[in-house]
Amino acid sequence: MKAMILAAGKGERMRPLTLHTPKPLVPVAGVPLIEYHLRALAAAGFKDIVINHAWLGQQIEDFLGDGGRWGLSIQYSAEGEPLETGGGIYKALPLLGDAPFALVNGDIWTEFDFARLRQPLAGLAHLVLVDNPGHHGKGDFRLVDGQVFDAEQGHDTLTYSGIAVLDPGLFADCQPGAFKLAPLLRQAMATGQVSGEHFSGHWVDVGTLERLADVERIIDERR
Repeated sequence: MKAMILAAGKGERMRPLTLHTPKPLVPVAGVPLIEYHLRALAAAGFKDIVINHAWLGQQIEDFLGDGGRWGLSIQYSAEGEPLETGGGIYKALPLLGDAPFALVNGDIWTEFDFARLRQPLAGLAHLVLVDNPGHHGKGDFRLVDGQVFDAEQGHDTLTYSGIAVLDPGLFADCQPGAFKLAPLLRQAMATGQVSGEHFSGHWVDVGTLERLADVERIIDERR
């Protein structure tokens, strides 16, 4: 199974750190954020990684290279213009092939075991969901008996972690350009094509300087 790391965001809420450094290379406890993913993916048995990039993307290629130092083979999908999550994945599909692939947001930090993703996919997507963080209290989706559904008022919700397995068929009717992933997932949910699991371990959406500090505190405590 191949894996894709989404690394094209500007990280505007993390300025000034991201003015001259792409968000995936921002150090967390002395290690670039994206390197945590590469180490974990390698430990989980992944070999082939695709990384998309846009803002200061050449820095990402220069730092990571071909991935050999982690025992990985990295290919890059460079975006000349912002394509959002769905459009970025669609552009990278020729590098990902025809089989289901793992997807990881480059701006999260987690202790999730990516080896859990290396299993047959039933449907078009499998999402890893987490408890709603304080900055996203309404959540995204419902998890019922291993199936994921759109959120409904009055029902308990969970938040999409930015970790998933996707079948390329999810993008069968898409066209090149900028578009979001969430509407495609919701369409698939409506036909029972999205499974899911609840991860209750450490997970942080590193979207602000405050949450970056949260991750560093977690790592320091574990040391």
